[in-house]
This record gives sequence, C-alpha cells and structure tokens, in this order.
Amino acid sequence: MTRITKRLTVAALLALVVSSVQGAQLVREFRGTNNSMTPAFTVVAPWLMDWRLDGDFDQLVALEVTLVEAKTGRHVGQVLHTKRKGNGVRLFRQGGTYQLRVSGSLARWTFKIQQLTPEEAELYTPR
Repeated sequence: MTRITKRLTVAALLALVVSSVQGAQLVREFRGTNNSMTPAFTVVAPWLMDWRLDGDFDQLVALEVTLVEAKTGRHVGQVLHTKRKGNGVRLFRQGGTYQLRVSGSLARWTFKIQQLTPEEAELYTPR
C-alpha cells in the first residue's frame, strides 16, 4: 500500500469511529427566572434532564420542578427540589411528551433535555 492509501484508510476508519461515538443528543433547552410551564418536548427512553440553578443569593434560592404529561396535564412526579445553587442530572427510563412545571424563588435556571442511547444510560451512575 502506498503512503497516501494508508493515510486515507486511517482517516476513513477514524471518521467511522468518531461518527459511531455520539454522546447525548440535545432535544430542548429551557432557561428562565420565573415560575413557568415549559413548552412540550418529546423523548424516547432513556433520557436525561441536565439542570443548573444559579442566583444572586446563596441562602434564598429555591427551585422545584415537576414533570407533567403534555397531552393530559397529568402530574407524573416531582423531578427536583432544592434550596441551594448547583447543578446535576436526572435519568428517566420512560419516554413520552412532557412539560416541566418550574417554580423558582430568586433563581436563574437552565434545563437541557438530552436523548441517550441504552448503552449511554447503562454508564449513568446516580449519586
């Protein structure tokens, strides 16, 4: 094999490996400071909610997030309740069309809804 052919072969293999190792795919991102209901989003299990809470005060921030079925308005469950700035992730093993009901106090919040593969979900370890 010539040097050019070897380089092309290595480049093609590298491109194949990189395209097969994808990571979480962003479905939606929500940001806000007030109480609100997010727009609906559709996910297939498994999926993650990556959250971040910030604010101007260390002691006075609070955030509560509830998962709601978008079509029926049915309360699925409380996803997050915290009175501290911080961040984290929450893994979900059931898909559907949902909304987040957000109740915050003196808080700036961000939620990233990310689609995972089953293999990626297996690597997830809750703390």
